[in-house]
Amino acid sequence: MHAQILLSSPATPPNPKFMCATQTRRSDPTLKDYEKGLRAGDRVLLARAITLIESTKREHAALAQKLLQALLPDTGKAYRVGITGVPGVGKSTAIDQLGTNLTGNGHKVAVLAVDPSSTRSGGSVLGDKTRMPRLAQNDSAFIRPSPTSGTLGGVTRKTRETMALCEAAGYDVILVETVGVGQSETAVAEMVDFFLALMLPGAGDELQGIKKGIVEIADMIAVNKADGDNVERANAAASIYRAALNIITPTSPNWTPPVVTISGKENIGLDTLWTRIEEHRETLTTSGEFAERRQVQAVNWMHDMLEDRLKASLRNNRKVAESLPKLESDVREGKLTPALAVEEIMALMET
Repeated sequence: MHAQILLSSPATPPNPKFMCATQTRRSDPTLKDYEKGLRAGDRVLLARAITLIESTKREHAALAQKLLQALLPDTGKAYRVGITGVPGVGKSTAIDQLGTNLTGNGHKVAVLAVDPSSTRSGGSVLGDKTRMPRLAQNDSAFIRPSPTSGTLGGVTRKTRETMALCEAAGYDVILVETVGVGQSETAVAEMVDFFLALMLPGAGDELQGIKKGIVEIADMIAVNKADGDNVERANAAASIYRAALNIITPTSPNWTPPVVTISGKENIGLDTLWTRIEEHRETLTTSGEFAERRQVQAVNWMHDMLEDRLKASLRNNRKVAESLPKLESDVREGKLTPALAVEEIMALMET
């Protein structure tokens, strides 16, 4: 009853100026709002900032780049780990448990789940927060699906920016989960510090169909579901992968990829797995390779952004837009070679 009286009481009305400022801030945060909020670890503003960088609106893109530039001194301090594996390998369960272990040890963990989007609607089809229930309820964790929107390899072009925002918000471990299909593994491996490949027991059959490229770029292989009746098969699979790695040149001259067995479901071997990941960082930092990798990643980021801008400029060019349907028709009907069509498009861009 008392609460009802308070709610309905015609006491001093709210200050209109205060209401206006608050509503404006909530609906349209300024650059300073974003900066202050992210540095304070505000998860709501972090989510809105990520939405901002994913937006295709020109004004949003401009604000997003200003924000990233302003936050640049606060980025680069997290350890970025990419995690891949075929569907059914137990990635989400393993990440949920690993992240829970890490937050229990004082880390702040951000999980970016590269999400396969519908090629028709562009919508995401994974429910990441339902697949990682413990982390979803953890105040020291942040889960964000990154819709691919049909980009090559299944990796959103904004994943790098999202990582930077999470770092500015104080997350010191960033786990990037890939869909385990297409070329997303290679793309993610090029933007993280450590790349982990999860495998299933029974590698005798699986090794025949697994992409050699995944094994070649992995910094560690972990055979998951090594519990119960699967322990023996998991150990046998681990032996096969160790033998396979002996004939593959590692990605780093300073690191030999280990093979471990884990159980995300039973929380077996995950502490050992993370210890090896920390050893990798220490080894590469000592050799200077860690800093060199980060520098290469920054340049790659620049080139990717440049390609995006060039493609956008091409799409927005009026002359190209007017001529493109006719050029496409001529190529489709065999009246014009693709190479000559490209030459005509480039000529239109230069005029």
